[in-house]
Amino acid sequence: MTVTDQAGPVRVRFSPSPTGNPHVGLVRTALFNWAYARRFDGTFVFRIEDTDAARDSEESYTALIDSMRWLGLEWDEGPDIGGDHGPYRQSQRMDIYADVAERLRTAGRAYHCYCSHDELEQRRERARAEGRSSGYDGHCRELTAEEIAAYEAEGRRPVLRFRMPDDAVTFTDLVRGEIRFDPEHVSDYVIVRANGHPLYTLTNPVDDATMAITHVLRGEDLLSSTPRQIPMHQALGELGVASGVVPRYGHLPMVMGANNRKLSKRDMGGSLATYQERGFLPEGLLNYLALLGWSIGDDQEIFSLAEMAAAFDIARVNPNPAQFDLKKCEAINAAHVRMLETPVLARRLVPYLQDLGVVGAELTDKQWHLLTAATPLVRERMTVLSEGAEMLSFLFVSESRFAVDPGDAAKVLTEDGLRVVREARETLAGLGSWDTAAIESALRAALVEKLGLKPRLAFGPVRVAATGRRVSPPLFESLELLGRERSLARLDSALA
Repeated sequence: MTVTDQAGPVRVRFSPSPTGNPHVGLVRTALFNWAYARRFDGTFVFRIEDTDAARDSEESYTALIDSMRWLGLEWDEGPDIGGDHGPYRQSQRMDIYADVAERLRTAGRAYHCYCSHDELEQRRERARAEGRSSGYDGHCRELTAEEIAAYEAEGRRPVLRFRMPDDAVTFTDLVRGEIRFDPEHVSDYVIVRANGHPLYTLTNPVDDATMAITHVLRGEDLLSSTPRQIPMHQALGELGVASGVVPRYGHLPMVMGANNRKLSKRDMGGSLATYQERGFLPEGLLNYLALLGWSIGDDQEIFSLAEMAAAFDIARVNPNPAQFDLKKCEAINAAHVRMLETPVLARRLVPYLQDLGVVGAELTDKQWHLLTAATPLVRERMTVLSEGAEMLSFLFVSESRFAVDPGDAAKVLTEDGLRVVREARETLAGLGSWDTAAIESALRAALVEKLGLKPRLAFGPVRVAATGRRVSPPLFESLELLGRERSLARLDSALA
């Protein structure tokens, strides 16, 4: 059985399960599908595989929708916007699966299996001992009516197994090339549990078939599902459930974390929520994830989603595992931060300033003016938005809540450091003009030339006293934005 190319408009899908915040490997899969659809002016279908009542939740479903919205990977059909092939949540498609399962059974493409767990395990152990494949041995493939009646008299409840063809399954993987599965390695498999609940082995190919999916791009951990799903597609075509055209499959390389293990949401940097909380830009994160197994070419590492969509070629995906590098991800994100225009970057900083509690739900005109003036000062110094908000928070926090970081104070506001702060306070109090140039000139004259201090020792204590941190925007510009009154009050507070 060999699968060949199909014609027609491209239709791809992203089909996660709502079991918590998605991990970045799953996001990479969504990105590649989205880019493939956009590259060929196709359709990107977003569907939810939520048939596991024990693990799925509405909270996770909402988190999935919100995450995809945040990423900017807009879909053309899905549970919240509808489409011609809905419903797009498997929990709402149970009648479809039950009907297909019965039609497969009636047509002889599936059959009831009454084997108990212990019986299956005993036969597997025997097969392994004899050096044979330990897959299902077809025990219930050709049961007589009398054998079925005897099993049912015992009270056994059967599962439903799909009858695999007796020849090899061969297909051309879009990433890995020609792949062959011999029949002894792909045995008849369960598609419906004894309680009537459909399994992924049924729901996934039925959804792909009835939603007319043309290309399935997914992780290589699902490669072993493909030789089962291809005959299922062909059977569905024979029964008139769908066209019978088999999708083209492309299995993406694993995203590996620490110790060369598959990255999961439990790993450091594995969960998408981590990146949202830290303040990664979606375009920066997606840019980096695109590099995990794919290249836009010409050694170009920084690109937009639009550029990726215009250039995406599944043939350029490397089948080898991709190593996730958080430092590289941060560097890519920092590059995208620097590309943002000041008003856009300032607006993106607002939620993180709100999280710090230094601004309210709506910025005043004065706060917005201050933020847009200060944002260029931290653009080059931040990797993620939360860092920028922390560096700028001293400008917005009320004087009653302003506090110097205790660790920084212990290191910098020593007896010598306070002498520097006192000299700076006296110098700044006498300034006639409060602007960056005047502040810098006065402090250099007083602290570097008069006291003979190196700039780090001269300005470090003033920085900590005024901003509360050793890491801040440039000192002189910070003092100008903070203003004469607030700057002197903070120096007084440090001296007190």
